[in-house]
Amino acid sequence: MRAEGRAADRVRPLRLETELQSWAEGAALVRWGQTTVLCTATVEERVPPHRRGSHLGWVTAEYGMLPRATLERNPRERARVDGRAQEIQRLVARSLRGGVDMALLGERTVIVDCDVIHADGGTRTASINGGFVALELACRRLLEAGMVARSPVQRGISAVSVGLVDGELLLDLDYAEDSRADTDLNLVMSSGGEIIEIQGTAEGRPLAQEQLGQLLELGRLGIEQIWPIQSEALGARP
Repeated sequence: MRAEGRAADRVRPLRLETELQSWAEGAALVRWGQTTVLCTATVEERVPPHRRGSHLGWVTAEYGMLPRATLERNPRERARVDGRAQEIQRLVARSLRGGVDMALLGERTVIVDCDVIHADGGTRTASINGGFVALELACRRLLEAGMVARSPVQRGISAVSVGLVDGELLLDLDYAEDSRADTDLNLVMSSGGEIIEIQGTAEGRPLAQEQLGQLLELGRLGIEQIWPIQSEALGARP
């Protein structure tokens, strides 16, 4: 029996709160099962050196965990970002860029910060889902201020994990499931069903091609459960 008594093809209870006290242009608090992540989006009127003079914008991300987000205390992240955090923030940034028209954004940068308050598996997919909501809200602020002609966000972005655990295909793994999975995979898709990124590994045993197809289909079913919750949190898009 899975936690919360859910079926193999159901995601954990997911809530996205957007009415937060925040100085950020966009903010969302993700509560996904026992995982909680605060996502904020900041707009800066500048771009990295490789974008200067291009008339194109940029979206990037930063990711970190509070010291007691996990079962045992992790040292507070200060100047140094560890390899895992770097990998996750690059995944989050790539995923979010998949939903944005950089020409419409213009020469400005949106930085999405994802801070894990409590971790029980799926922190990177939670960061993508909450990060997209924060990004969309920030772009709405730009539109309302007349700083862009149209919203740079062209498609919704959602993410979910899938895995092979004790011989069973499972959707949206919590920590207990992820820690013993033979294969775990993160799937990022657009709201139109297009694949943005697939990230995964078979640590326990090799994965059959047929099983990979089954995992991708299971992930697609998960995205179909997640996107309506993101959409509801955002309300009607302009």
